[in-house]
Amino acid sequence: MNKYVIVFLISMVPLIELRVAIPYAVGCGLNMPLAYVIAIVGNMLPVPIIFFFARKVLIWGKDKKVIGKFFTFCLTKGEHGGEKLKAKAGKGLYIALFLFVGIPVPGTGAWTGTLAASILDLDFKKSVAAAMGGVILAGVIMGLGSFIVKGAVGAF
Repeated sequence: MNKYVIVFLISMVPLIELRVAIPYAVGCGLNMPLAYVIAIVGNMLPVPIIFFFARKVLIWGKDKKVIGKFFTFCLTKGEHGGEKLKAKAGKGLYIALFLFVGIPVPGTGAWTGTLAASILDLDFKKSVAAAMGGVILAGVIMGLGSFIVKGAVGAF
């Protein structure tokens, strides 16, 4: 399979997203500007779907027998945590979302940030802009880190 398609597909996977796609591209020696754009597009593709449907799916499933407890937990935890964040961040809420998506640590990223924005019923355009900025930042951080690691390993 074409390695660029693999970069695209990896960047769409929740939790790993372009945090794995970019190092994969660096390791394969791909054209980085092209791989970077492909990873960003792949990472951002699910964002509108998550934003518009995640909350609705959680609300739909909260009274279902098998999944109800988990979906209720997700909604309650998300709304409670979100209200705390709103109170702390105030007008800087979208900057907080940008940083949450952009700092490449486990559990953050476009999927999680967009899910939070959906649960909090934030503005779509501002949330997508914050997520996009965060994805770009995470891609730069992962790209630089990958090149540094590759260079250090190559030195040995």
